[in-house]
Amino acid sequence: MELVKEFDRQGNWLFKYRGTLPLFILGVGLVVHAYMVWQHAQVSDLPYTSTEYQFLCLIVALFGQLIRILTVGYTPKNTSGRNTEKQVADTLNTSGIYSVVRHPLYVGNFFMFLGVAMLTANVWFIVAFVLAYWLYYERIMYTEERFIEGKFGDDFRAWAAKTPAIVPYFGRWKNPNLEFSLKKVLRQEKNGFAALFILFFIFDAVGEYILYREVTFRNRHWLVLGVASAVLYLILKILKNNTQVLSSER
Repeated sequence: MELVKEFDRQGNWLFKYRGTLPLFILGVGLVVHAYMVWQHAQVSDLPYTSTEYQFLCLIVALFGQLIRILTVGYTPKNTSGRNTEKQVADTLNTSGIYSVVRHPLYVGNFFMFLGVAMLTANVWFIVAFVLAYWLYYERIMYTEERFIEGKFGDDFRAWAAKTPAIVPYFGRWKNPNLEFSLKKVLRQEKNGFAALFILFFIFDAVGEYILYREVTFRNRHWLVLGVASAVLYLILKILKNNTQVLSSER
């Protein structure tokens, strides 16, 4: 099979499961975290990582969430979505964050997942995660760009020629064409926001159990944040499915 076709086939498959496969990687990260805490517990009864370090990880993850919010909030309908069955692009996004980087959602995802991966405090796992993420999303980005190029032709090629794929070039910033839509952000980003805090809570609970053989939520802030984010998710889910509160033209 031609390499181009093989990349396209792999990209389409990874695109379909792009929301679940990274969770497998983070599952491996949880195992690494558990092992590192267990190994640390053999020589000390102190926590494996400090609260300050955990909050640093959270800041990195929230930075990624912020990038996603700024992306989703300024995009028109049927673009930058969570669709997995097929590619969707009614318009070509070239303003706002798309004026400085072609794949801002994947940049946001990277920092969100990186923040969780950093909880392991294992340099080798973090490096392996970065490499795996690059290989994983490189195929997806390739497939997406082939689709968009086929739909928008010269307009896409002109935009892609001056806009980096991953590393932003802020010198080309162009103000968004649309007003910020908080309703769209709440509809689309509730899953990732809740999952982020729940993952931090799970990592902390697992580490506490391994270290002390019990879970009494010594770091109560992770319990509060995890429960609060889960409740917020449920409220937004109910509002989305049963009311028009979060509905909008885009």
